[in-house]
Amino acid sequence: MGARTTIHDVAKAAGVSVSTVSKAVNGRYGIADATVQRVLDAVKTLGYESSLVASSMRARRTGVIGVLLADFEPFSAEILKGVGSAVHDTAFDLLAYSGSHLGAGDGWERRSLSRLSGTLIDAAIMVTPTVVSAGTEIPVVAIDPHTGRADLPTVESDSFGGALVATRHLIELGHRRIGFLAGRPDLRSAGLRDAGYRRALSDAGIPTDPSLIGAGRYELDATRESARIMLSAPTRPTAIFAANDLSAIAVIDVAHELGLRVPDDLSVIGFDDVPEATRRALPLTTIQQPMRRLGAVAADMVFTLLAGGEIDEMNVILPTRLVVRATTAAPPR
Repeated sequence: MGARTTIHDVAKAAGVSVSTVSKAVNGRYGIADATVQRVLDAVKTLGYESSLVASSMRARRTGVIGVLLADFEPFSAEILKGVGSAVHDTAFDLLAYSGSHLGAGDGWERRSLSRLSGTLIDAAIMVTPTVVSAGTEIPVVAIDPHTGRADLPTVESDSFGGALVATRHLIELGHRRIGFLAGRPDLRSAGLRDAGYRRALSDAGIPTDPSLIGAGRYELDATRESARIMLSAPTRPTAIFAANDLSAIAVIDVAHELGLRVPDDLSVIGFDDVPEATRRALPLTTIQQPMRRLGAVAADMVFTLLAGGEIDEMNVILPTRLVVRATTAAPPR
C-alpha cells in the first residue's frame, strides 16, 4: 500500500502553496477560479478526496464533532463517555482535543477552535472553557463554563444545591466544626459550591470559621497542604467537605498520615462521584453530578443545531444527588 496522499502532495502537483490548497478545498475567497480548478483536479488525480478536508469541500461537513478539553482528567473523561454514547449510533465521529496551553492563558479555546472548525469538525463541545465568546461559525456548546451562563448553549450541574446537600448531610450527622476545601477560584461552579457550604452553615445557625476553609484549587499539593494545616490545628474539624472527589481522597490520605481514622475521627464528603470514589478501601461519600449526562445533553444540543433546529433551553442545569458510602458518620464524642 502506497503512502497516504497529503496536502503537501496536492500543493506540489498543482504548483501552489499549501495555504492555497486549503483555501481552494474549503471554498474560501481570494483564489482565482483557474487556480481552484487546478487544485481540485490535483485532488481528484491524487485521491486526496478521501481526506476530511476534501470531504468538507464536497459536502461542507466533515462528519466529526470535536470535544475540546483543557486537560484529560476524571471529570472530562466521564463527560467524553457521555458524548461518545450519544454519538455512537449516529453518522458522526468524535474527536477529543486538548491543545497546547503554552502562552495561551485564558482563551485557549479560541486557538483550538480556529485550528479545527470548518476543516476538521462540524461542531464543538467545550469542557470548562475559560471563555465562551469563541467567535466561530460552527455550532458550539459549553459544559460547565468558567463564567456560567452565556449567549451560547451551556450545560452544568447544580453545584450550589449539591454543596448545600453535602454540608447539610454532615450537619444532620451532628457535626458543627465542618471544614471546606475549595476548588478553583476562577471556576463559577467551584464558587457555587463554596456558596452552598456557607448557606447550609448559616441555615443551621453555625458561624463560618475562616480557619476551616482551605484553598485546594483542585490541585493535589495545595489540597494536601491545606488539609494538613486544618487537621493539625488544636481545634480541628470533625468533618470536611471537599469541592471535588480527588480533593476529598487527598484529605483522607492526609488524615491517615496524621493518625486520624475515617470516619471515626473525621468524616469526609466529596463532589462528582468519579470512578475513583468507589475504588478505595473506604468508598467515598459524595455528591453525584451526572457527568455522562452532561456530555449526552451537550451532544443532543449539537445535533439539534446541526440539523438547523432551535434549542428549547439555552442554559441547562442538571440535578445532583447525595450518595452515602463509608466516609461519613456521627462525630466522635
